[in-house]
Amino acid sequence: MDPLESVLPDKDTTFAFMLESLARGHQLFHLGLKDLVAHDNRVFGYARQCEVMRESPHFRFLDDGAQYPLEHFVAIFMRKDPPADAPYLYATMLLTLTDRSRTFILNEPAGLREANEKLYSLNFPEAIPPTIVTYKIARLKQFMGEQGGEMIVKPLDGHGGEGVFHAHSGDRNLNAILETVTLFETRPIMGQRYIPEIRDGDKRLIVLNGEPLGCTLRVPRDDEHRGNIHVGGNCIKAEVTERDREICRLLRPRLERDGLYFVGLDIIGRYLTEVNVTSPTGIQEIDRLDGVNLEAKVIDFVESRLPRS
Repeated sequence: MDPLESVLPDKDTTFAFMLESLARGHQLFHLGLKDLVAHDNRVFGYARQCEVMRESPHFRFLDDGAQYPLEHFVAIFMRKDPPADAPYLYATMLLTLTDRSRTFILNEPAGLREANEKLYSLNFPEAIPPTIVTYKIARLKQFMGEQGGEMIVKPLDGHGGEGVFHAHSGDRNLNAILETVTLFETRPIMGQRYIPEIRDGDKRLIVLNGEPLGCTLRVPRDDEHRGNIHVGGNCIKAEVTERDREICRLLRPRLERDGLYFVGLDIIGRYLTEVNVTSPTGIQEIDRLDGVNLEAKVIDFVESRLPRS
């Protein structure tokens, strides 16, 4: 995961997982991407035992750290925040070498490599809005015309609403926007039909082992088209609908195959727009709104998957 100093105790889902694990008597160890090392075909991690708490400071280390084979741990949470850049992908390759008969990993490293959070949704055409991925500005404009003169464009490696634009055919800045997002046609961009229901909120649906756990609506500010919490979206209480359950049923076989046990779906109206797999968040917001403890269900699941000695 990221450094403990950067954790937000009132927001981060990883922090909630850590608190729940400690409450059950588990030992916690922290390590980052740079703490991984491979010797031949064995992977080790330089890890420090730690504790977290809802006070200031919100963490403390219990030792100076040591190097452990990854199989020393019965469970590993891969919770490094985006972007899924080269160091992140290298880390998943190293984690793949871990002996699964001795260590459970959430989420499965090979699945994380497969599941670009934008492109993965293309596997589920019944669930997504009309979508295009292209380098070409002319093709994006054509697509926008087919969608009635407006669309959402976003980079494939963005996160937290980064680089997301609501493009209009009548906007004199349109060419500049498309040149900017495509880096003058040197990187592919996703275009999607603009879904007016975004004004009611962008739903974050937390899914565990293919089943919906809970959700919240992230409502954009009046001066924003993005509902992401990072850009000021306001979380409000929401219900899991039958359409949400239908989307989960569509995704479940593929999620199971790829070992993507814990994911966050972004749903606007009736459409799936993204599948978040790297470090999906939202649990603490849902806990407060619904008076629940979703992290307990996640730790229950992880405990059920622990290797039996």
